[in-house]
Amino acid sequence: MMDVENTRTALIGIIVENEDSVAALNALLHDYRKYIMSRMGVPHPKKAISIISIVLEASPDTINALSGKLGALEGVSTKTIYSKS
Repeated sequence: MMDVENTRTALIGIIVENEDSVAALNALLHDYRKYIMSRMGVPHPKKAISIISIVLEASPDTINALSGKLGALEGVSTKTIYSKS
């Protein structure tokens, strides 16, 4: 069981512009699945991009690690928003 007193709720917004990075992105999300509360993906076919939002509950270090790994993928941009508590 996760100690929620040492965790934060966060939203990671992801924009995927390189379809070749999708497999690696999905592998990372699978690796962090125990922290993910919700995932929503929206395709944008006219621009050939995908927009994904991930809500997670984890330590700030874990959230930062996932966001950094996702943002390091070719053609993937991320932005993370944290809860105040």
